[in-house]
Amino acid sequence: MKLLLLSSSRANNSAYLAPYMNWLQTHLQGVSELLFIPYAGVSVSYDTYLQQVATAFAPLNINVNSIHQCTDPKKALAQAQAIVVGGGNTFQLLHLLYQHDILQLIKKRVTSGVPYIGWSAGSNIAGSSIRTTNDMPIVEPQSFNGLTLLPLQLNPHYSDYEPEGFHGETRDMRLAEFMILNPTTPIIALPEGTALKRSGDKLNLLGSNGGYLFKGGDKTAIPENSDLSHLLR
Repeated sequence: MKLLLLSSSRANNSAYLAPYMNWLQTHLQGVSELLFIPYAGVSVSYDTYLQQVATAFAPLNINVNSIHQCTDPKKALAQAQAIVVGGGNTFQLLHLLYQHDILQLIKKRVTSGVPYIGWSAGSNIAGSSIRTTNDMPIVEPQSFNGLTLLPLQLNPHYSDYEPEGFHGETRDMRLAEFMILNPTTPIIALPEGTALKRSGDKLNLLGSNGGYLFKGGDKTAIPENSDLSHLLR
């Protein structure tokens, strides 16, 4: 299995996907064409989203096709050299994957070795479920269960910033609630600019910002390039 799960499409004030070009190039070695899934986009048209992603991948000489332009989405997935799922609203993304009956087909292709790249919502669905997404449930999917390409939960765009005078829940407080009800389930929190990379039975954290592991009520910092393969067992 070849997964590259980015926390976000940008880091700080970068151009779209620009901080991750080296990771993307390595991950897509030998790939000349990929299939993009824009279903998480709500406030942007799929055509506009496709153009944004195609422009970002142009320096790698990789052609980008979008599943929304395919007359037979299942056939497109069956023939895809690589699958890329963009960010947006995780609930809408998962809702449409179930509606088009392609969630299990994506999983089948990826577990057979087709490279998978996601960012934000596209990363979130790679875990066991989307129950640790940051997004508002603007639509109700058939299930919260994700692709289960990783036996854990993900929290992209991680930050525990708390503005002065703010009285709502911080990210840590929300993840703590999840841990109370799911004490044995690991959550990997990915600050912007970081990613998880899975190659077979190896799982590593990429990015100089590090990350955090939440499990059983504890929060543990994860240094850059940490080997997290034990979480796959």
